[in-house]
Amino acid sequence: MYRKNAWKQYDEAELKKCEAFNALYRQFLDNGKTERECVTAAEELAEKAGFISFEKALENGKLKAGDKVYRSWMKKSIMAFVIGSEPIEKGMNILGAHIDSPRIDVKQNPLFEEADLAYLDTHYYGGIKKYQWLAIPLALHGVLVKKNGETVGVSIGEKETDPVFYISDLLPHLAQEQMAKTASKLIDGEDLNLLIGSVPAENEDGDLSVKANIIKILEKQYGIEEEDFVSAELEIVPAGKTREAGFDRSLLVGYGHDDRVCAYPSLQALLDYEGIPGRTLCTILTDKEEIGSVGATGMRSLYFENTIAEIVHLLGDDHAITVRRALENSRMLSSDVSAAFDPSFANVFEKKNAAFVGMGVCFNKYTGHDGKAGASDANAEYVAEIRDIMDRNNVAYHTSEIGKVDAGGGGTIAYMCAKYGMNVLDCGVSVLSMHAPWEVVSKADVYEAYKCYSAFLREAGKRAL
Repeated sequence: MYRKNAWKQYDEAELKKCEAFNALYRQFLDNGKTERECVTAAEELAEKAGFISFEKALENGKLKAGDKVYRSWMKKSIMAFVIGSEPIEKGMNILGAHIDSPRIDVKQNPLFEEADLAYLDTHYYGGIKKYQWLAIPLALHGVLVKKNGETVGVSIGEKETDPVFYISDLLPHLAQEQMAKTASKLIDGEDLNLLIGSVPAENEDGDLSVKANIIKILEKQYGIEEEDFVSAELEIVPAGKTREAGFDRSLLVGYGHDDRVCAYPSLQALLDYEGIPGRTLCTILTDKEEIGSVGATGMRSLYFENTIAEIVHLLGDDHAITVRRALENSRMLSSDVSAAFDPSFANVFEKKNAAFVGMGVCFNKYTGHDGKAGASDANAEYVAEIRDIMDRNNVAYHTSEIGKVDAGGGGTIAYMCAKYGMNVLDCGVSVLSMHAPWEVVSKADVYEAYKCYSAFLREAGKRAL
């Protein structure tokens, strides 16, 4: 169903399915505010669905058609596979989304005191409007790893009984100079200091210090020392759970829709697959997309390619060419979000080619910026195949671009996978207020994404391009 409001096609039974799926998505979103938490949740869901770990598959020494296996990569990315009956060199049907989201990170030497207030020094992650993170309740998630290898998990600010944290803003009465600045300069990155306490305690020198009290609390409640911040990954995110929005409760307001709103349906579509597929099926949930997919857990890394080589080996084939053919012959949906048309800011959108809330999944044939720079630009033949799959499975969909040609743009992991020669198309959910602490999506779009990804796994690759 092309360019039509998805809600119009739902009968009572379909509405119940939509609501049920969104309830599960909200649970995933609330439990996965960091990439590590998303991987943990994905592992649990995979195990419950009958998938075995990659380590267990290696112990068994082989894989066969119908086997279900997942591999966690450094606890920040995860891949899951359903092995098909056809030779893997004929290609796979792949869904790829990212599970990192814009946020604020804690620095390695962060704890300091000023004016009898204790703070953590920070460094923001990804493209944010810094001023949006001021004067709202914040939570602290992540891990601290001690020198002996012990990992201490941190999640503070989500329970009603938890304290929250805060980055202060300047009162309007004294903000004349601040308000004259451009939005990007309203606050400097170095001034995004997280307020964490104000009660002093006696330090080693016998003086009273708020910092000393914070250190005592950390040692008593978490068994960690100040120096443990050096080997920590702590993320500052909005405190609180996803909420329904609107009198009709048709929308979801939550943190991290970009890109967990595509990651969860991509994962669940694979976990729900029944039987033995023809082509091997795969879902990738990857890290670091918001900062260029760099590092060992980003899509620029070779961890996915290496995993395919391992799977080829477990299938009894050690020819290097098999890995190249498996990747080259694959079809992929790069499951990432798009900017939803916002009537309040209509001037930056080209309405005929914009993504809309409630119109189902949106396909971006190309992303990029400044003349399609950084885009993979899917082939027309592949787009036609995907259109056919959507129509035959009654999936609501439309096509979109990220704003007017000269207004800006964006990118995804699509071109990093297209480098293998595989066909890749960006496909995801439209988001209002993308990269804000709280983003907005339509329940209908979340459900249509699940239907879309399920249909793609079942049917992609049945016709030659």
